[in-house]
Amino acid sequence: MTITVTPGQVSIHTLERIWREGTPVRLDPACHPAIEAGAARIVEIAGGQAAVYGVNTGFGKLASVRIPASDVTTLQRNLILSHCCGVGAPLGEDVVRLVMALKLMSLGRGASGVRLQIVHLLEAMLARGVIPVMPEKGSVGASGDLAPLAHLAAVMIGEGEAFHGGKRLPAKQALQEAGLAPVALAAKEGLALINGTQVSTALALAGLFRAHRAARAAVITGALSTDAAMGSSAPFHPEIHALRGHGGQIDTAAALWRLLEGSEIRESHREGDERVQDPYCIRCQPQVDGACLDLLRQTARTLTIEANAVTDNPLILSDGTVASGGNFHAEPVALAADQIALAICEIGAIAQRRIALLVDPALSFGLPAFLAREPGLNSGLMIAEVTSAALMSENKQKAHPASVDSTPTSANQEDHVSMACHGARRLLDMSENLFAILGIEAVTAAQGIDLRAPLRTSPELARAHAAIRSVVPGLDADRFMAGDLEAAIALVRSGALNASVSPGILPELRSEP
Repeated sequence: MTITVTPGQVSIHTLERIWREGTPVRLDPACHPAIEAGAARIVEIAGGQAAVYGVNTGFGKLASVRIPASDVTTLQRNLILSHCCGVGAPLGEDVVRLVMALKLMSLGRGASGVRLQIVHLLEAMLARGVIPVMPEKGSVGASGDLAPLAHLAAVMIGEGEAFHGGKRLPAKQALQEAGLAPVALAAKEGLALINGTQVSTALALAGLFRAHRAARAAVITGALSTDAAMGSSAPFHPEIHALRGHGGQIDTAAALWRLLEGSEIRESHREGDERVQDPYCIRCQPQVDGACLDLLRQTARTLTIEANAVTDNPLILSDGTVASGGNFHAEPVALAADQIALAICEIGAIAQRRIALLVDPALSFGLPAFLAREPGLNSGLMIAEVTSAALMSENKQKAHPASVDSTPTSANQEDHVSMACHGARRLLDMSENLFAILGIEAVTAAQGIDLRAPLRTSPELARAHAAIRSVVPGLDADRFMAGDLEAAIALVRSGALNASVSPGILPELRSEP
Protein backbone atom coordinates (compact mmCIF):
# COMPACT_ATOMS: atom_id res chain seq x y z
CA MET A 1 0.00 0.00 0.00
CA THR A 2 1.05 3.59 -0.61
CA ILE A 3 -0.24 6.78 0.97
CA THR A 4 -0.74 9.58 -1.55
CA VAL A 5 -0.33 13.00 0.05
CA THR A 6 -1.46 16.40 -1.15
CA PRO A 7 0.69 19.08 0.50
CA GLY A 8 -1.42 21.50 2.51
CA GLN A 9 -4.10 18.88 3.15
CA VAL A 10 -2.40 16.13 5.14
CA SER A 11 -4.14 15.45 8.46
CA ILE A 12 -2.66 14.62 11.84
CA HIS A 13 -4.10 11.11 11.55
CA THR A 14 -2.38 10.50 8.21
CA LEU A 15 0.89 11.73 9.69
CA GLU A 16 0.51 9.27 12.56
CA ARG A 17 -0.20 6.46 10.14
CA ILE A 18 2.97 7.27 8.16
CA TRP A 19 4.99 7.21 11.38
CA ARG A 20 3.47 4.11 12.96
CA GLU A 21 3.00 1.90 9.92
CA GLY A 22 5.95 2.88 7.76
CA THR A 23 3.67 2.91 4.72
CA PRO A 24 5.41 4.29 1.59
CA VAL A 25 4.41 7.82 0.62
CA ARG A 26 4.07 9.47 -2.76
CA LEU A 27 3.01 12.95 -3.83
CA ASP A 28 -0.28 13.50 -5.56
CA PRO A 29 0.66 13.75 -9.28
CA ALA A 30 -1.41 16.93 -9.40
CA CYS A 31 1.58 18.57 -7.65
CA HIS A 32 3.94 17.84 -10.52
CA PRO A 33 3.20 20.88 -12.74
CA ALA A 34 3.96 23.32 -9.89
CA ILE A 35 7.20 21.47 -9.10
CA GLU A 36 8.28 21.57 -12.74
CA ALA A 37 7.43 25.28 -13.00
CA GLY A 38 9.52 26.05 -9.93
CA ALA A 39 12.47 24.08 -11.27
CA ALA A 40 12.27 25.90 -14.61
CA ARG A 41 12.34 29.23 -12.82
CA ILE A 42 15.53 28.24 -10.97
CA VAL A 43 17.15 27.29 -14.29
CA GLU A 44 16.38 30.81 -15.56
CA ILE A 45 17.85 32.43 -12.46
CA ALA A 46 20.98 30.26 -12.48
CA GLY A 47 21.68 31.40 -16.04
CA GLY A 48 21.11 35.08 -15.30
CA GLN A 49 23.21 37.87 -13.87
CA ALA A 50 21.27 38.67 -10.71
CA ALA A 51 22.67 37.29 -7.46
CA VAL A 52 20.13 35.00 -5.76
CA TYR A 53 20.98 33.46 -2.42
CA GLY A 54 21.79 29.78 -2.54
CA VAL A 55 21.44 29.58 -6.32
CA ASN A 56 24.56 31.41 -7.41
CA THR A 57 25.94 32.60 -4.07
CA GLY A 58 27.55 31.03 -1.05
CA PHE A 59 25.58 30.21 2.10
CA GLY A 60 25.02 31.80 5.48
CA LYS A 61 27.75 34.32 6.25
CA LEU A 62 29.20 33.56 2.77
CA ALA A 63 26.07 34.77 0.97
CA SER A 64 27.97 37.71 -0.51
CA VAL A 65 30.34 35.39 -2.43
CA ARG A 66 29.21 35.07 -6.06
CA ILE A 67 29.49 31.60 -7.62
CA PRO A 68 30.08 31.22 -11.40
CA ALA A 69 27.43 29.34 -13.36
CA SER A 70 29.95 26.61 -14.18
CA ASP A 71 30.35 25.83 -10.46
CA VAL A 72 26.68 25.73 -9.44
CA THR A 73 26.49 21.92 -9.40
CA THR A 74 29.72 21.67 -7.42
CA LEU A 75 28.34 24.28 -5.02
CA GLN A 76 25.32 22.10 -4.20
CA ARG A 77 27.41 18.95 -3.72
CA ASN A 78 29.89 20.77 -1.51
CA LEU A 79 27.03 22.15 0.53
CA ILE A 80 25.77 18.66 1.34
CA LEU A 81 29.16 17.16 2.11
CA SER A 82 30.27 20.06 4.31
CA HIS A 83 27.04 19.99 6.29
CA CYS A 84 27.20 16.27 7.14
CA CYS A 85 28.34 17.03 10.67
CA GLY A 86 25.76 15.11 12.68
CA VAL A 87 26.89 13.13 15.72
CA GLY A 88 25.33 10.59 18.02
CA ALA A 89 23.20 7.52 17.49
CA PRO A 90 21.10 7.24 14.33
CA LEU A 91 17.52 8.43 14.57
CA GLY A 92 14.96 5.62 14.49
CA GLU A 93 13.89 4.46 11.05
CA ASP A 94 10.28 5.37 11.86
CA VAL A 95 11.31 8.98 12.47
CA VAL A 96 13.52 9.13 9.37
CA ARG A 97 10.71 7.80 7.18
CA LEU A 98 8.50 10.56 8.52
CA VAL A 99 11.26 13.12 7.86
CA MET A 100 11.39 11.95 4.24
CA ALA A 101 7.61 12.15 3.89
CA LEU A 102 7.60 15.68 5.34
CA LYS A 103 10.35 16.72 2.95
CA LEU A 104 8.28 15.38 0.05
CA MET A 105 5.30 17.40 1.25
CA SER A 106 7.36 20.57 1.48
CA LEU A 107 8.93 20.15 -1.96
CA GLY A 108 5.52 19.28 -3.38
CA ARG A 109 4.25 22.83 -2.95
CA GLY A 110 6.42 23.89 -5.90
CA ALA A 111 8.07 26.80 -4.10
CA SER A 112 11.46 25.14 -3.59
CA GLY A 113 12.66 24.90 -7.19
CA VAL A 114 13.72 21.25 -7.27
CA ARG A 115 13.26 18.93 -10.24
CA LEU A 116 10.77 16.06 -10.26
CA GLN A 117 13.78 13.75 -10.29
CA ILE A 118 14.47 14.69 -6.66
CA VAL A 119 10.89 13.97 -5.65
CA HIS A 120 10.83 10.64 -7.48
CA LEU A 121 14.07 9.51 -5.81
CA LEU A 122 12.68 10.29 -2.36
CA GLU A 123 9.49 8.39 -3.21
CA ALA A 124 11.48 5.42 -4.48
CA MET A 125 13.71 5.35 -1.40
CA LEU A 126 10.62 5.20 0.81
CA ALA A 127 9.00 2.53 -1.35
CA ARG A 128 12.13 0.34 -1.43
CA GLY A 129 13.23 0.84 2.14
CA VAL A 130 16.40 2.89 1.67
CA ILE A 131 16.49 4.80 4.96
CA PRO A 132 19.39 7.24 5.48
CA VAL A 133 21.53 6.94 8.59
CA MET A 134 20.77 10.27 10.22
CA PRO A 135 22.72 11.10 13.42
CA GLU A 136 20.43 12.46 16.09
CA LYS A 137 22.48 15.49 17.18
CA GLY A 138 23.75 18.61 15.45
CA SER A 139 20.74 20.82 14.69
CA VAL A 140 19.96 24.06 16.52
CA GLY A 141 16.59 24.31 14.77
CA ALA A 142 17.24 27.38 12.63
CA SER A 143 18.37 27.79 9.03
CA GLY A 144 16.74 24.39 8.94
CA ASP A 145 17.80 21.12 10.51
CA LEU A 146 20.97 21.45 8.47
CA ALA A 147 23.21 18.68 9.77
CA PRO A 148 20.67 15.84 9.99
CA LEU A 149 19.01 16.75 6.69
CA ALA A 150 22.43 16.85 5.03
CA HIS A 151 22.83 13.17 5.94
CA LEU A 152 19.53 12.50 4.12
CA ALA A 153 20.63 14.46 1.06
CA ALA A 154 24.04 12.76 1.12
CA VAL A 155 22.46 9.36 0.54
CA MET A 156 20.63 10.77 -2.47
CA ILE A 157 23.97 11.73 -4.05
CA GLY A 158 25.57 8.41 -3.12
CA GLU A 159 27.44 9.52 0.00
CA GLY A 160 27.06 8.58 3.64
CA GLU A 161 25.20 5.49 4.84
CA ALA A 162 21.72 4.04 4.71
CA PHE A 163 19.77 1.15 6.19
CA HIS A 164 18.42 -1.31 3.64
CA GLY A 165 17.22 -4.87 4.06
CA GLY A 166 18.10 -4.84 7.74
CA LYS A 167 21.72 -3.83 7.05
CA ARG A 168 23.67 -0.60 7.48
CA LEU A 169 25.43 0.00 4.17
CA PRO A 170 27.36 2.64 2.25
CA ALA A 171 24.83 4.81 0.45
CA LYS A 172 25.87 3.77 -3.07
CA GLN A 173 25.51 0.10 -2.18
CA ALA A 174 22.12 0.61 -0.50
CA LEU A 175 20.82 2.48 -3.56
CA GLN A 176 22.24 -0.13 -5.91
CA GLU A 177 20.68 -3.03 -4.00
CA ALA A 178 17.34 -1.19 -4.19
CA GLY A 179 17.70 -0.69 -7.93
CA LEU A 180 18.26 3.05 -7.61
CA ALA A 181 20.98 5.44 -8.71
CA PRO A 182 22.39 8.58 -7.05
CA VAL A 183 21.33 11.97 -8.40
CA ALA A 184 23.54 14.93 -9.37
CA LEU A 185 22.10 17.99 -7.68
CA ALA A 186 21.18 21.00 -9.80
CA ALA A 187 21.01 24.63 -8.71
CA LYS A 188 19.21 25.22 -5.39
CA GLU A 189 18.44 21.51 -4.85
CA GLY A 190 20.99 20.87 -2.12
CA LEU A 191 19.82 23.92 -0.24
CA ALA A 192 16.17 22.93 -0.66
CA LEU A 193 16.92 19.51 0.81
CA ILE A 194 18.76 20.69 3.93
CA ASN A 195 16.82 23.87 4.65
CA GLY A 196 13.65 23.07 6.53
CA THR A 197 12.23 21.93 9.86
CA GLN A 198 11.41 18.36 8.87
CA VAL A 199 13.63 16.62 11.45
CA SER A 200 12.42 18.77 14.33
CA THR A 201 8.82 18.37 13.16
CA ALA A 202 9.06 14.59 12.73
CA LEU A 203 10.54 14.19 16.20
CA ALA A 204 7.89 16.47 17.71
CA LEU A 205 5.16 14.52 15.94
CA ALA A 206 6.58 11.22 17.21
CA GLY A 207 6.65 12.69 20.72
CA LEU A 208 3.08 13.92 20.31
CA PHE A 209 1.77 10.56 19.15
CA ARG A 210 3.48 8.75 22.00
CA ALA A 211 2.27 11.33 24.52
CA HIS A 212 -1.32 11.03 23.33
CA ARG A 213 -1.23 7.24 23.59
CA ALA A 214 0.05 7.66 27.14
CA ALA A 215 -2.59 10.28 27.95
CA ARG A 216 -5.33 7.87 26.92
CA ALA A 217 -3.76 5.08 28.97
CA ALA A 218 -3.59 7.42 31.97
CA VAL A 219 -7.37 7.74 31.91
CA ILE A 220 -7.63 3.95 32.26
CA THR A 221 -4.96 3.59 34.94
CA GLY A 222 -6.40 6.59 36.75
CA ALA A 223 -9.87 5.06 36.76
CA LEU A 224 -8.47 1.74 38.01
CA SER A 225 -6.61 3.57 40.79
CA THR A 226 -9.77 5.48 41.71
CA ASP A 227 -11.70 2.24 42.12
CA ALA A 228 -8.86 0.48 43.92
CA ALA A 229 -8.73 3.40 46.39
CA MET A 230 -12.53 3.31 46.76
CA GLY A 231 -12.58 6.83 45.41
CA SER A 232 -15.73 8.65 44.41
CA SER A 233 -16.88 9.08 40.82
CA ALA A 234 -18.94 12.14 41.82
CA PRO A 235 -16.13 14.59 40.88
CA PHE A 236 -16.43 13.32 37.30
CA HIS A 237 -20.09 14.34 36.94
CA PRO A 238 -20.45 15.95 33.48
CA GLU A 239 -22.10 19.14 34.72
CA ILE A 240 -19.12 20.05 36.92
CA HIS A 241 -16.88 20.16 33.87
CA ALA A 242 -19.41 21.79 31.58
CA LEU A 243 -19.54 24.66 34.05
CA ARG A 244 -15.84 25.26 33.49
CA GLY A 245 -15.86 24.65 29.77
CA HIS A 246 -12.41 23.31 28.86
CA GLY A 247 -12.76 20.67 26.17
CA GLY A 248 -9.97 18.39 27.38
CA GLN A 249 -11.33 18.46 30.92
CA ILE A 250 -14.85 17.68 29.71
CA ASP A 251 -13.66 14.77 27.58
CA THR A 252 -11.42 13.31 30.31
CA ALA A 253 -14.18 13.49 32.92
CA ALA A 254 -16.62 11.82 30.54
CA ALA A 255 -14.18 8.99 29.97
CA LEU A 256 -13.60 8.47 33.70
CA TRP A 257 -17.36 8.57 34.34
CA ARG A 258 -18.02 5.87 31.75
CA LEU A 259 -15.11 3.68 32.83
CA LEU A 260 -16.29 3.62 36.46
CA GLU A 261 -19.97 3.10 35.67
CA GLY A 262 -21.36 -0.04 37.29
CA SER A 263 -18.53 -0.69 39.74
CA GLU A 264 -19.54 -2.74 42.78
CA ILE A 265 -16.59 -1.26 44.63
CA ARG A 266 -17.97 2.24 44.04
CA GLU A 267 -21.48 1.25 45.09
CA SER A 268 -20.22 -0.38 48.30
CA HIS A 269 -19.19 2.91 49.90
CA ARG A 270 -21.87 5.34 48.77
CA GLU A 271 -23.34 5.11 52.28
CA GLY A 272 -21.29 5.49 55.45
CA ASP A 273 -18.07 6.71 53.85
CA GLU A 274 -16.65 9.34 56.19
CA ARG A 275 -14.40 10.88 53.53
CA VAL A 276 -15.84 14.12 52.20
CA GLN A 277 -13.38 14.49 49.35
CA ASP A 278 -10.65 12.39 47.75
CA PRO A 279 -7.08 13.67 47.38
CA TYR A 280 -6.40 15.77 44.31
CA CYS A 281 -4.65 12.97 42.42
CA ILE A 282 -8.03 11.20 42.33
CA ARG A 283 -10.49 14.07 42.37
CA CYS A 284 -8.70 16.45 39.98
CA GLN A 285 -7.80 14.02 37.22
CA PRO A 286 -10.04 15.77 34.66
CA GLN A 287 -8.60 19.16 35.50
CA VAL A 288 -4.95 18.02 35.24
CA ASP A 289 -5.04 15.37 32.53
CA GLY A 290 -7.66 17.36 30.64
CA ALA A 291 -5.45 20.44 30.57
CA CYS A 292 -2.63 18.25 29.25
CA LEU A 293 -4.97 16.88 26.58
CA ASP A 294 -5.79 20.43 25.52
CA LEU A 295 -2.05 21.14 25.20
CA LEU A 296 -1.58 18.05 23.04
CA ARG A 297 -4.46 19.09 20.81
CA GLN A 298 -3.04 22.58 20.50
CA THR A 299 0.35 21.22 19.50
CA ALA A 300 -1.34 18.87 17.03
CA ARG A 301 -2.72 21.93 15.27
CA THR A 302 0.69 23.62 15.20
CA LEU A 303 2.52 20.54 13.97
CA THR A 304 -0.09 19.76 11.31
CA ILE A 305 0.41 23.24 9.88
CA GLU A 306 4.19 22.83 10.03
CA ALA A 307 4.10 19.40 8.41
CA ASN A 308 2.23 20.87 5.45
CA ALA A 309 4.44 23.96 5.21
CA VAL A 310 7.26 25.10 2.93
CA THR A 311 10.20 25.78 5.22
CA ASP A 312 13.27 26.16 3.02
CA ASN A 313 14.83 29.35 1.64
CA PRO A 314 14.77 31.19 -0.71
CA LEU A 315 11.27 30.53 -2.05
CA ILE A 316 9.71 30.98 -5.47
CA LEU A 317 6.61 33.12 -5.05
CA SER A 318 3.43 32.91 -7.10
CA ASP A 319 4.52 35.78 -9.37
CA GLY A 320 7.80 34.03 -10.18
CA THR A 321 10.00 36.19 -8.00
CA VAL A 322 12.45 34.59 -5.60
CA ALA A 323 12.41 35.90 -2.04
CA SER A 324 14.60 35.16 0.97
CA GLY A 325 12.84 34.77 4.29
CA GLY A 326 13.03 32.78 7.48
CA ASN A 327 10.52 29.93 7.26
CA PHE A 328 13.32 27.56 8.26
CA HIS A 329 13.27 28.95 11.82
CA ALA A 330 11.65 26.22 13.92
CA GLU A 331 10.30 28.37 16.76
CA PRO A 332 6.72 27.07 16.35
CA VAL A 333 8.03 23.50 16.61
CA ALA A 334 10.27 24.33 19.57
CA LEU A 335 7.40 25.87 21.53
CA ALA A 336 5.13 22.95 20.63
CA ALA A 337 7.78 20.49 21.82
CA ASP A 338 8.10 22.35 25.12
CA GLN A 339 4.33 22.17 25.58
CA ILE A 340 4.31 18.43 24.88
CA ALA A 341 7.11 18.02 27.41
CA LEU A 342 5.04 19.83 30.04
CA ALA A 343 2.04 17.62 29.31
CA ILE A 344 4.12 14.44 29.56
CA CYS A 345 5.61 15.62 32.82
CA GLU A 346 2.28 16.48 34.44
CA ILE A 347 0.45 13.33 33.35
CA GLY A 348 3.27 11.35 34.96
CA ALA A 349 3.36 13.52 38.08
CA ILE A 350 -0.29 13.01 38.99
CA ALA A 351 -0.15 9.30 38.08
CA GLN A 352 2.82 8.85 40.39
CA ARG A 353 0.85 10.37 43.24
CA ARG A 354 -1.92 7.83 42.65
CA ILE A 355 0.64 5.02 42.90
CA ALA A 356 1.95 6.53 46.15
CA LEU A 357 -1.59 6.76 47.51
CA LEU A 358 -2.35 3.10 46.81
CA VAL A 359 0.77 1.74 48.54
CA ASP A 360 0.33 3.95 51.64
CA PRO A 361 -2.03 2.35 54.20
CA ALA A 362 -2.67 5.77 55.72
CA LEU A 363 -4.28 6.92 52.45
CA SER A 364 -5.53 3.83 50.62
CA PHE A 365 -8.72 3.26 52.62
CA GLY A 366 -8.13 -0.24 53.96
CA LEU A 367 -5.58 -1.67 51.56
CA PRO A 368 -2.52 -3.36 53.12
CA ALA A 369 0.86 -1.61 53.16
CA PHE A 370 2.48 -1.65 49.73
CA LEU A 371 -0.39 -3.86 48.55
CA ALA A 372 1.37 -6.92 49.95
CA ARG A 373 -0.86 -9.76 51.15
CA GLU A 374 1.51 -10.30 54.10
CA PRO A 375 3.22 -6.95 54.72
CA GLY A 376 6.51 -7.23 56.52
CA LEU A 377 7.30 -10.70 55.27
CA ASN A 378 6.67 -9.25 51.81
CA SER A 379 7.60 -5.78 50.55
CA GLY A 380 4.97 -5.87 47.82
CA LEU A 381 5.10 -2.89 45.47
CA MET A 382 7.26 -0.72 47.73
CA ILE A 383 10.12 -0.29 45.27
CA ALA A 384 7.91 -0.22 42.20
CA GLU A 385 6.55 3.03 43.63
CA VAL A 386 10.10 4.28 44.22
CA THR A 387 10.94 3.54 40.58
CA SER A 388 7.94 5.57 39.47
CA ALA A 389 9.15 8.46 41.62
CA ALA A 390 12.59 8.30 40.00
CA LEU A 391 11.02 8.42 36.53
CA MET A 392 8.76 11.30 37.50
CA SER A 393 11.72 13.29 38.78
CA GLU A 394 13.74 12.62 35.63
CA ASN A 395 10.88 13.93 33.50
CA LYS A 396 10.69 17.07 35.62
CA GLN A 397 14.34 17.74 34.84
CA LYS A 398 13.84 17.07 31.12
CA ALA A 399 10.78 19.36 30.97
CA HIS A 400 12.88 22.53 31.20
CA PRO A 401 12.02 24.50 28.04
CA ALA A 402 14.53 24.12 25.22
CA SER A 403 13.12 27.04 23.24
CA VAL A 404 14.48 29.68 25.62
CA ASP A 405 18.07 28.50 25.22
CA SER A 406 19.14 30.28 22.03
CA THR A 407 22.80 30.79 21.16
CA PRO A 408 24.32 32.59 18.14
CA THR A 409 25.81 30.44 15.36
CA SER A 410 27.42 30.83 11.93
CA ALA A 411 29.50 33.91 12.75
CA ASN A 412 26.43 35.66 14.20
CA GLN A 413 24.49 35.46 10.94
CA GLU A 414 22.13 33.04 12.66
CA ASP A 415 21.95 34.91 15.92
CA HIS A 416 18.71 33.49 17.33
CA VAL A 417 17.94 29.80 17.05
CA SER A 418 15.08 27.64 18.30
CA MET A 419 16.75 24.47 19.64
CA ALA A 420 13.66 22.66 18.32
CA CYS A 421 15.46 19.50 17.27
CA HIS A 422 16.77 18.34 20.62
CA GLY A 423 13.74 19.89 22.32
CA ALA A 424 11.62 17.48 20.30
CA ARG A 425 14.03 14.55 20.53
CA ARG A 426 13.86 14.51 24.34
CA LEU A 427 10.13 13.77 24.06
CA LEU A 428 10.95 10.19 23.06
CA ASP A 429 12.80 9.58 26.33
CA MET A 430 10.20 11.44 28.34
CA SER A 431 7.31 9.49 26.84
CA GLU A 432 9.18 6.24 27.52
CA ASN A 433 9.41 7.29 31.17
CA LEU A 434 5.71 8.06 31.15
CA PHE A 435 4.86 4.67 29.67
CA ALA A 436 6.82 3.17 32.57
CA ILE A 437 5.03 5.23 35.22
CA LEU A 438 1.68 4.21 33.79
CA GLY A 439 2.75 0.58 33.53
CA ILE A 440 3.63 0.66 37.22
CA GLU A 441 0.29 2.30 37.99
CA ALA A 442 -1.48 -0.42 36.00
CA VAL A 443 0.22 -3.12 38.09
CA THR A 444 -0.46 -1.24 41.33
CA ALA A 445 -4.10 -0.50 40.58
CA ALA A 446 -4.79 -4.05 39.38
CA GLN A 447 -3.37 -5.38 42.66
CA GLY A 448 -5.62 -2.99 44.56
CA ILE A 449 -8.66 -4.17 42.60
CA ASP A 450 -7.75 -7.79 43.45
CA LEU A 451 -7.58 -6.91 47.13
CA ARG A 452 -11.13 -5.52 47.03
CA ALA A 453 -12.58 -8.95 46.16
CA PRO A 454 -15.27 -10.18 46.33
CA LEU A 455 -16.38 -6.71 45.24
CA ARG A 456 -15.94 -6.29 41.51
CA THR A 457 -14.90 -3.30 39.46
CA SER A 458 -16.94 -1.94 36.56
CA PRO A 459 -17.43 -3.93 33.33
CA GLU A 460 -15.15 -1.57 31.39
CA LEU A 461 -12.41 -1.63 33.99
CA ALA A 462 -12.75 -5.40 34.31
CA ARG A 463 -11.62 -5.62 30.67
CA ALA A 464 -8.64 -3.40 31.39
CA HIS A 465 -7.86 -5.43 34.50
CA ALA A 466 -7.99 -8.64 32.44
CA ALA A 467 -5.57 -7.14 29.91
CA ILE A 468 -3.12 -6.36 32.72
CA ARG A 469 -3.53 -9.81 34.25
CA SER A 470 -2.88 -11.40 30.86
CA VAL A 471 0.74 -10.21 31.11
CA VAL A 472 1.28 -9.69 34.86
CA PRO A 473 -0.10 -12.21 37.39
CA GLY A 474 -1.43 -11.03 40.72
CA LEU A 475 1.16 -10.56 43.46
CA ASP A 476 0.62 -13.18 46.19
CA ALA A 477 4.22 -13.09 47.49
CA ASP A 478 7.38 -11.21 46.63
CA ARG A 479 9.01 -12.20 43.35
CA PHE A 480 11.43 -10.84 40.76
CA MET A 481 9.50 -7.78 39.56
CA ALA A 482 11.49 -6.30 36.66
CA GLY A 483 9.96 -8.61 34.08
CA ASP A 484 6.44 -7.86 35.30
CA LEU A 485 7.03 -4.14 35.04
CA GLU A 486 8.47 -4.47 31.54
CA ALA A 487 5.41 -6.46 30.46
CA ALA A 488 3.07 -3.80 31.86
CA ILE A 489 5.08 -1.02 30.22
CA ALA A 490 4.85 -2.83 26.89
CA LEU A 491 1.08 -3.12 27.35
CA VAL A 492 0.86 0.67 27.67
CA ARG A 493 3.43 1.47 24.98
CA SER A 494 1.79 -0.77 22.38
CA GLY A 495 -1.68 0.67 22.91
CA ALA A 496 -3.06 -2.74 23.96
CA LEU A 497 -4.27 -1.35 27.28
CA ASN A 498 -6.19 1.37 25.45
CA ALA A 499 -7.68 -1.20 23.10
CA SER A 500 -9.03 -3.22 26.03
CA VAL A 501 -11.89 -0.78 26.70
CA SER A 502 -14.82 -0.03 24.43
CA PRO A 503 -14.18 2.19 21.39
CA GLY A 504 -15.23 5.81 21.75
CA ILE A 505 -14.53 6.15 25.47
CA LEU A 506 -10.99 7.51 25.46
CA PRO A 507 -10.33 11.09 24.31
CA GLU A 508 -9.19 11.50 20.70
CA LEU A 509 -6.39 13.66 19.35
CA ARG A 510 -7.71 16.48 17.19
CA SER A 511 -5.89 19.09 15.17
CA GLU A 512 -8.90 21.30 14.50
CA PRO A 513 -10.02 23.92 17.06
